[in-house]
Amino acid sequence: MSGPNGDLGMPVEADAEGEDDGFGEAEYAAINSMLDQINSCLDHLEEKNDHLHARLQELLESNRQTRLEFQQQLGEAPSDASP
Repeated sequence: MSGPNGDLGMPVEADAEGEDDGFGEAEYAAINSMLDQINSCLDHLEEKNDHLHARLQELLESNRQTRLEFQQQLGEAPSDASP
């Protein structure tokens, strides 16, 4: 993977025609590999985010139910029964 300055860690070599500003097959393969790693990390983060969101929704609903139960025990009318 690249360093903090975006360095590929691979020198760009001149091809047979003398061009030194283009990318060769190895450089494209390295970039492709890095993009695959980034994509995999983003997928993992998205899964974690979805899991956390679901857990927070469960916690919110649980807290709503608990609040309603306390209000009923105290004989109060529910102040916010709608989600």
